Amino acid sequence: MSLDQTAATKPHEQLASYLATDMDAVNVLIRERMASDHAPRIPEVTAHLVEAGGKRLRPMLTLAAARLCGYEGVFHQYLAATVEFIHTATLLHDDVVDESGQRRGRPTANLLWDNKSSVLVGDYLFARSFQLMVATGSLRVLDILSNASATIAEGEVLQLTAAQDLATNEDIYLKVVRGKTAALFSAATEVGGVIAQADETVVQALFTYGDALGVSFQIVDDLLDYGGSGGAIGKNIGDDFRERKLTLPLIKAVAKANSEERQFWERVIEKGDQRDGDLEHAITLLHKHDALEATRAEAMAWAAKAKASLDTVPEHDLTTMLRDLADYVVARLN
Repeated sequence: MSLDQTAATKPHEQLASYLATDMDAVNVLIRERMASDHAPRIPEVTAHLVEAGGKRLRPMLTLAAARLCGYEGVFHQYLAATVEFIHTATLLHDDVVDESGQRRGRPTANLLWDNKSSVLVGDYLFARSFQLMVATGSLRVLDILSNASATIAEGEVLQLTAAQDLATNEDIYLKVVRGKTAALFSAATEVGGVIAQADETVVQALFTYGDALGVSFQIVDDLLDYGGSGGAIGKNIGDDFRERKLTLPLIKAVAKANSEERQFWERVIEKGDQRDGDLEHAITLLHKHDALEATRAEAMAWAAKAKASLDTVPEHDLTTMLRDLADYVVARLN
């Protein structure tokens, strides 16, 4: 499909149209590899999440990176399926850790089945992802994606200790975000370049794009929790507050808090003593200290960094779409 034909659609929809043949093959791989002859609960739980209408953004990034580098084989499809399995596994585990009840606008797997099923099916998908990446025969690809998997887990564990500690600063927050979110974005784009045997400067640029896009994506998600629509983020407004997650807007507000405000943050975040009206008061404090605007500016800066990184990547219809995608990530704030 040409760019003219897709002018009225969103960037991720343009990518989906352009990469439709590849995505069809990826979806076939996903359905095949999430099957189990011995444990029917595995495809039940996996299908609930995989078929919930997610954008499949991460696997599309792998396909796009490979294609714009001129790759004509099939292993980018294996890597795209790998990336989606890793992502789905982390979602299953996250919902157990966060005790979440909603994901992508639907009840979570742990709510419909149980925590044990979510954890074990997540483990199964991680194992399947390694089977897929090994099929490419590339040790470098295996190195990138296995490192990303470890980094994601590390980021989640760091968040456990940092999320409810008012001493958490922006540097620690960035480490968490780079781990739990950006690591898979950057691995997704980097392996696309690697499988295409692209020049090292291009591979590095694709890594930088994925990293910056992932950071921007997570900052926007954290910001939308205090001002977006439930449909825009697939969860309820204020979920991060109720789960006592010290995300960037709160970190900025806490840094400027007076003694009375700090006592409020200690009560609701560190002690978990939340009462009626506390979310509204928290949002009032965020506005008072311009924390939401400052967070928005950071999301915009990371999106700009993602776009700038593509200046050393070959010009292609897909390069334009990736720049547009970076704009779209922050346009969700409008």
